[in-house]
Amino acid sequence: MDDLLRLDREHVWHPYTAFPPAVPVHAVAKAEGVRLTLTDGRVLVDGMSSWWAAIHGYRQPRLDQAIKDQLDDMAHVMFGGLTHEPAVRLAVRLVELTGLDRVFLADSGSVAVEVAIKMAIQATGRTRLFTVRGGYHGDTFECMSVCDPVNGMHHLFTGALAQHVFAPPPPLGYGVAPDEGYLAEVADLLKRHAHELAAIILEPVVQGAGGMRFYHPAYLRKFRELADEFGLLLIADEIATGFGRTGELFGCDHAGIRPDIMCVGKALTGGYMTLAATLCTAEVAERIGLLMHGPTYMGNPLATAVANASLELLGERPWRQEVKGIEAVLAEGLAAAAPYAKDVRVLGAIGVIEAHEPVDVQKIQDIVMERGVWLRPFGRLIYTMPPYACEPADLAMITEAMVAAARSLR
Repeated sequence: MDDLLRLDREHVWHPYTAFPPAVPVHAVAKAEGVRLTLTDGRVLVDGMSSWWAAIHGYRQPRLDQAIKDQLDDMAHVMFGGLTHEPAVRLAVRLVELTGLDRVFLADSGSVAVEVAIKMAIQATGRTRLFTVRGGYHGDTFECMSVCDPVNGMHHLFTGALAQHVFAPPPPLGYGVAPDEGYLAEVADLLKRHAHELAAIILEPVVQGAGGMRFYHPAYLRKFRELADEFGLLLIADEIATGFGRTGELFGCDHAGIRPDIMCVGKALTGGYMTLAATLCTAEVAERIGLLMHGPTYMGNPLATAVANASLELLGERPWRQEVKGIEAVLAEGLAAAAPYAKDVRVLGAIGVIEAHEPVDVQKIQDIVMERGVWLRPFGRLIYTMPPYACEPADLAMITEAMVAAARSLR
């Protein structure tokens, strides 16, 4: 173990860190169910679902078998000029789930958003986008340009990024009545810039890595109406919110709307392999014509096979009841953190403690790991997005660890 961690420190650059990282890295020997076993023998409940992707947990037999079966036929084949059953079946399944007609298979969430932006620009002939502060859409260049330009994680690249139009963030609170003044401000801003805008891009109902903010579905409905009024496309970035995380299959379902373009990823394969997709209506596809994009591993057979198995499993399991149960346990357990925090909020299988000041990541991780839990706080947030497979006892461990971490903020 010591040698492994030494080599890691010497050679491996981890995400969102300097080199070497300021916060310790922990080596994982095994992942099974909802637990991670570290090489030093510690066993931790994974409260992060491997960055929100492993919704079924680890070593899920159906998903393991899907990978093994696909290996007997092929691990990969180029998608240019060729196709195969797992990719076609996945595309059909996604069409059935979303109501969108055309599917472009990508290899990561950021790439899916890049493709969505290309689609919007080609379909409209306009090059600027409209979005809201507090958002996060990925780490590649065009994705960074529609993330929060001030409080986001990409401020170092401000001078190099395309300049888009930003509205203030939607007022916080899923259950808080909509602010008519905010809606009027957004409508006015859109009206002034509509002639140069291709699309509105949003994370439906939940703004994820930009701050774990939840907002009322009425705002999303209004953005759909405004997009139609001003002849813009609506892009829904469902990479974090898709496949049940918020209590509905997709974030857009809370508002009863359909976007023109949708991005999905993360939980698409149940956390097994990197895969994403950009979907659009037939009308948008016709306006685009030739789409100049083609990742080398587009439509990878292993990834699409396990995605099919994951979506089949999701359809068979009572995920709505599971997520509703997780929501109830998180809400009850995290309420004890309120005296120590700026805000405590829960929606679906997402629980958030927001501190008054940025937290000490190492300190928080030490506290929760001592209690047998893995979390990855950032900024002012101590949060969890656990696997749907978590039992009540697992969730109690997560909430107790989070409350203990919140107490340390005093």
